[in-house]
This record gives sequence, structure tokens and C-alpha cells, in this order.
Amino acid sequence: MAVLVIACPCALGLATPAAIMTGTGVAAKHGILIKDAQALELAHCMDTVAFDKTGTLTVGRPRLIELAVVAGMTEADVLQLAASLQSGSEHPLARAVLASAQERGLVLQTPVDLQAVPGRGTEGRLGDSSYLIGSLKWMAELGVDTGPLADKAATWQTEGATVSAMAERTDNGIHLLALMAFADEPKPGAQAALAALRALGKRVVMISGDNQGAANAMARRLGLNPDQGEVLADVLPGDKAAKIAELKAQGRTVAMVGDGVNDAPALAAADVGMAMGTGTDVAMHAAGITLMRGDLALVAAALDISSRTVAKIRQNLFWAFAYNVAGIPLAALGYLNPVLAGAAMALSSVSVMSNALLLKRWKP
Repeated sequence: MAVLVIACPCALGLATPAAIMTGTGVAAKHGILIKDAQALELAHCMDTVAFDKTGTLTVGRPRLIELAVVAGMTEADVLQLAASLQSGSEHPLARAVLASAQERGLVLQTPVDLQAVPGRGTEGRLGDSSYLIGSLKWMAELGVDTGPLADKAATWQTEGATVSAMAERTDNGIHLLALMAFADEPKPGAQAALAALRALGKRVVMISGDNQGAANAMARRLGLNPDQGEVLADVLPGDKAAKIAELKAQGRTVAMVGDGVNDAPALAAADVGMAMGTGTDVAMHAAGITLMRGDLALVAAALDISSRTVAKIRQNLFWAFAYNVAGIPLAALGYLNPVLAGAAMALSSVSVMSNALLLKRWKP
């Protein structure tokens, strides 16, 4: 009877769930919502953390800082056309154009036949003419000559600006009307958060749809080194998941941090997805971990609570086995009666629970 009592696996059954429940509870208290217990157990194993740029590493509210037009056009004319074409868009760059047009008091037109090309831009009709606004890469694909303003574009990109082009489609082809430069700012604390991840021995990678020059300039402001492959530029929204797959194919375990709708596939493709709580519902649904405050410092904190939780699980399993390994021979040899065996089993369960509850003292 003593052997049967002492062999009860109560502590073993409590070892893992007690630690996981305590870990997820204390993480939620500090703004880290862990929806998937597997994500909690895996997060500490990540050796690479990939970040989306816009809205994650940066504030996500770009401003229109420069506007260069070709001969025969005025800034007001181009801005009015660009704002009209993007009047229904929620893209950060579109909102920047609309804000600039509103500051100037420009009256917008209603576009028709709008067509959005993911990762490239928008085309639509205003009046009797058809206009396009989008990335320089898209303009190059369409054969648009940016020669008259190419030097300005190169200068802006070197300074870290995101450059978009405005063009008109005519019977003679597509002709450049203007170039626009947008600037965004790094999030407060972003550089410190990336440094904290490096201190944990993690490789940090930034994924951006910007051209290489603009992405490199922002990366340097964040403390990243483009020469060491820490910047993946010219990545279309639909290709982010493929970039995560490439990193995993290199034998890396990858955590992805993003906030937008186009980040959702990459969040799902990563070993662990972390969504910013200030982002979209789609991103948060695809991720196993949500950082409720949108604070990048919580990324390192999530990895830390994962490591501590897994450590508690291992400690609990050790003590649960230790009680059985020590207690069963004693009971079999007659040194423990059923009453003492029951007390020992109760004590093992209490010790496992108490050890798990020590996680409540954790702070990021």
C-alpha cells in the first residue's frame, strides 16, 4: 500500500501545466499575451529575430518631406492628383500625401477605375487621364524614364527616405510627373531593444519593402549592420513569408515581429510569431504571442519569460522524479508506512506548485 501511494504521479502531472499557467499569467500582467503554450516553450530557443520595418521598428507615420516635379507641372497640381488617387487608401504613405494636401487646402477629385497592385502602387483615372503612383521599382518594371529626377531620387534614398513616383499613362506610354520623398522615425527605444536582443546572443534582421539604400540608412539609425546581412530590402508584402522560410532553411530558428496585415503570413511561417498590440487584428490572430503595449523591449522580455518558464518545468520534473526515485525503494523496504507515503506525495505536489509560483516574481 505504501508503494502504491508513494508512486502516485501527482507531481509529474502538475510539473508542466503549473509552470506554463504561472508563466503565461505573469507575462500577461506585464503586457505579453501568450495565446499558444507551444510558443511559450519555443521562444527561448530562437536564434534569429526578424522585424518588419514600418510600424514595428519605426513609428509608422511617414511624412512627405520633399516633392520634385518635371517641367510643366507644379507641386500643387501633382499633390492634388496624388492625394485624389489615394483618397481611399489606408497605406501609411497615402495618409502622408493626404495630410500634406489637407495642409495646403487642396480640393480632391473622385478617382474611378482604381486598381491596387500589391507591393507596388495604385493606378486610376482622374477626369479624362489615367495616373499611377507607386514605387520606383514598379516604375522601372513599367519602363518609366526617371532620368530627369534620378539624381534627386538617389540623394533622398542615401539619406534614408522612401521614394515614390507619380506618372501619367498616355497613348505614347507612361511619363513621369514627379517624385516624392517620405521620412519615418525609429520608434523610441527601438535601438535599445535590438541591443538587448544582441546581448542575449540573438541575430537581428530587418525586413523592408524599401530600396536597399533607404533600408540601409534606417538600419544604421537603429544600430543594425547591413554589411552583415541584417537588412533584407526590396521585399514585397507577399514575399515576407518566403524570406522567413529562407532563414529557416539556413538552419535557424526564427521569431518574426510584425504589426500589419501583410505581416500575417510571415508571422504564421515563423517558428514563433510576435504581433504588436498596436497593429492589425489579422496580425495578432496569426501570431502566437502579442505584445500588448507595442513596446519593442517586450520582445526580449518574451524570450526571457520563455526561458524561465522552461527552466521551472525542468526543475519541477526533476523534483517530481526525485521524490519517486527516493520514496519507492524506501516504501518497498518497509521504511515508509502509507501515512508517511501520503504525506511525502502531498509534499512533492506542494513543492512543485510552490516552485512554479516563484515565477510570479518575474519582471521584464
